[in-house]
Amino acid sequence: MAHPSRLPVARILIVEDNDDLAFGLRRALEAAGHEVEVASDGREALAAVKGLPPQLIILDLMMPGLDGFTVLERLRRLGHLMPVLILSARSEEADKVRGFRAGADDFVTKPFGVRELVERVAALLRRSGTAGLNAGTTAAEPAELPSVLEFSDVRVDIAGRRVTRGGQPIALSPLELDLLLTLARFPGVALSRRMLLRDVWGHAPDVRTRTVDLHVAELRRKIESVPSEPRHIITVFKTGYRFDP
Repeated sequence: MAHPSRLPVARILIVEDNDDLAFGLRRALEAAGHEVEVASDGREALAAVKGLPPQLIILDLMMPGLDGFTVLERLRRLGHLMPVLILSARSEEADKVRGFRAGADDFVTKPFGVRELVERVAALLRRSGTAGLNAGTTAAEPAELPSVLEFSDVRVDIAGRRVTRGGQPIALSPLELDLLLTLARFPGVALSRRMLLRDVWGHAPDVRTRTVDLHVAELRRKIESVPSEPRHIITVFKTGYRFDP
């Protein structure tokens, strides 16, 4: 198991209808430690924000349907205050002025250097106070686990990798135990499925699989008193899972 050292620096939404550009930006931002989602048009972007709002948005101006100006104006009207970095193939001053008046925080003209854009993202996150935070408020450093983890009637001997419930041994698979310990290192923090896939299974963040959900269901069956009403491994809607001791 690859133990996590920190949560993603930030959740970022890229709104870009050019698939190649969106792919390149996503890879660069994930390499910088961010968790990235891509929307190909304005309506998809607004739907994504309605779920779990990102901490920063990279927004293309020229898109079919809703253009970037309209998306930005709706976001601000709805009260979303996350930084928005506009991408545009047009460099006219009038576009920049309109973007900033609509609530943009930065404006980058295409073509641009990916490294520069990643640094601009980092600067915006620092200014907004979200760099290194999860969900905008929660510190990203993992908790130090004791040699024995106990909650309800469950006891986990971490060094010996032995688990009991009510004094009786529980047969957790190695992956189930790694999943439990990963969640326990971030008590009260919602961890995304992507992070769990990366840190427990070693999958690339863009792998889409129900592996996490299936293992969580089996883990709940073994450690929760009422698996259908879990007290310790909580589902966080449209995000992932949270461990409550």
